[in-house]
Amino acid sequence: MMASEHIDTRLLEELTEQSEDLNSDALRVTRAALTDFGQGAAPARRWWQRGTAPAGLAGAVGLAGRTRAVASPSATASGDDIRALQTAASIENLAVAVYRTAAGLPFIKDGNRTVAAFIARTTEQHQAHAKAFNAAATAAGGTAQHDPDPKYKAVVDQALPTVKTSADVVALAITLEDVAAQTYTRNVGQVGNADLRRLFASVAPVEAQHRAVLLAVQALLAGNAADLVAIPVDPAKLPAAAGGVGFPDAFHRTDNASPIAEGAVQ
Repeated sequence: MMASEHIDTRLLEELTEQSEDLNSDALRVTRAALTDFGQGAAPARRWWQRGTAPAGLAGAVGLAGRTRAVASPSATASGDDIRALQTAASIENLAVAVYRTAAGLPFIKDGNRTVAAFIARTTEQHQAHAKAFNAAATAAGGTAQHDPDPKYKAVVDQALPTVKTSADVVALAITLEDVAAQTYTRNVGQVGNADLRRLFASVAPVEAQHRAVLLAVQALLAGNAADLVAIPVDPAKLPAAAGGVGFPDAFHRTDNASPIAEGAVQ
């Protein structure tokens, strides 16, 4: 029996729904930050090409190929701001590539449907985040970053040949989600533009929740304890660690955050 079959689908479905709700809330903040940033770059012109956004996750931030960058860069966006946005986009690009690869693996594609659905939704969210970061970078007069983060691409390239189980996929995804959350959390205090701080602050908690969900799944796979997971929860039957497995740190760490220029366009 595959390890993925031990995942309690009710718990994962609920966590996936909560992740979708958090992402929707975050994208509303993201859209507002992008709009304000674009208007700050050129007050006399809107940087949206059309007044209505397309549907879907990417549409929530006014993207999907229907946006136009402002011709002149924002006076309040520094070179470091642009490089931070490009690095963020590079991390998102790599996450999308990894999740797409995972979705095609036999033990994911032909395994638990709920796990596959979580991967599909998470991929869409990372695509939307990448487009948001690139939209802000081009609005500031920079170049969109469509390549993956070079440091973590090397990590992924080394790890992929050894991926044989769902647990291997989860471990690799945790690494990427963690670096994304740490990087964007640190970026909030590093970028100089207030709207860009809002942008990073809106995306960071979504990546942190992705990591929390994956940590919970990892614990289930490692402990083979799906019988202890039920809705409603019976606290008397759960181990003491159950309440904090997805949140091992009281405050989100940033010591592994990527430097601003790590994934910038060269």
